[in-house]
Amino acid sequence: MTEQKYTTILVPVDGSKAANLAFDRGVEIAKRNHSHLDVLNVIDLNQFTVSFAGMVDASGDVVYQAFEDVSDYLNDLVERAHKAGLNDVSMHVRYGSPRSVIAKEFIKDHGTDLIVMGPTGTNPVERLLLGSVTDYVTRTAPCDIIIAR
Repeated sequence: MTEQKYTTILVPVDGSKAANLAFDRGVEIAKRNHSHLDVLNVIDLNQFTVSFAGMVDASGDVVYQAFEDVSDYLNDLVERAHKAGLNDVSMHVRYGSPRSVIAKEFIKDHGTDLIVMGPTGTNPVERLLLGSVTDYVTRTAPCDIIIAR
């Protein structure tokens, strides 16, 4: 059997301990495979929805601050990757449903052949009501997936 060679690896992150562990695993795999590593955070605008009409109940300032916080977090991760010896790494911020952005849109746009992610994220209410993002990604993504524990 031949060894699988991955060229483009995606690590979706949300600031959780599980995502940070997945990031470290993704860096290790990317270094071994001489792969490109994409680090992605998806800002779900539904997290700002509070009103009964389903309207985004947050000012542009709140959304902008969320973007700034995510950008700082991703910059820190990219710096960690560089310190670990991986230089071929890019950070990405997308808006939308984490499920569909990770499992379908992003990997199609970037030619991802491996996703490395944690078993759970930061939103326990969403996980209870809809199932976890990880569950959805493992069922629908067309590429290999590693769940880092």
